[in-house]
Amino acid sequence: MATATNQGLGLAHYWAQGDAVSHTVAYILLAMSVLSWFYILSKSWSAWRIRRSASALERFWQAPTLPDAINGLRLADPEHVYMPLALQATEAANLKQQAGSLNADTDPGELLTRTLRRAINRVSARLENGLTLLASVGATAPFVGLFGTVWGIYHALIAVSDAGTVQIDKIAGPVGEALIMTALGLAVAIPAVLGYNAFVRINRITLAELDGFAHDLHAYLTIGKRIGQEAAT
Repeated sequence: MATATNQGLGLAHYWAQGDAVSHTVAYILLAMSVLSWFYILSKSWSAWRIRRSASALERFWQAPTLPDAINGLRLADPEHVYMPLALQATEAANLKQQAGSLNADTDPGELLTRTLRRAINRVSARLENGLTLLASVGATAPFVGLFGTVWGIYHALIAVSDAGTVQIDKIAGPVGEALIMTALGLAVAIPAVLGYNAFVRINRITLAELDGFAHDLHAYLTIGKRIGQEAAT
């Protein structure tokens, strides 16, 4: 008899006995899981390509000319993280500003600094895409699952109250099925939290490399260029 009763319990039985609220909670957890895994997989692929292209920064300074260095970096940077800094900084350093514009009255070094800062901000915003969703899923999924559990236990207790008799086998099954929601909430939240922490660390390393690369570019395009002009005269 106990075996037959246990066979009737499980996800299918819980789903069949659930109402619109419990089904909605399950669909919300499913949507959270799909979205978080989409960002985890896509950003993992992007992070792998970014870390692989980081070694191109050393080869950048070994190129014979700046155009060769930029072309080499363009080929080695499929995610366009490092290359925009070099390209936009070079354009800003060589750009002749139109008379009467605000840029024309700006010191070339300050204009280059502003260009590099904007480029880093754009890359930073792109790297952080999806992190807010992962953090939100990691923070809320356990509570969404807990809500489903509380709702399921509430209906299980109502069913027992309506039956008029309190037996442990009548309570254990429905309560155990309701606890599945808590487990599902944790199963959705844990990968999101781990992915968020991993991507935050990778982004921190990447942004530190970008900051160093921007400093080197600024020094090359201002100090190095000025020294070259003085040597030519």
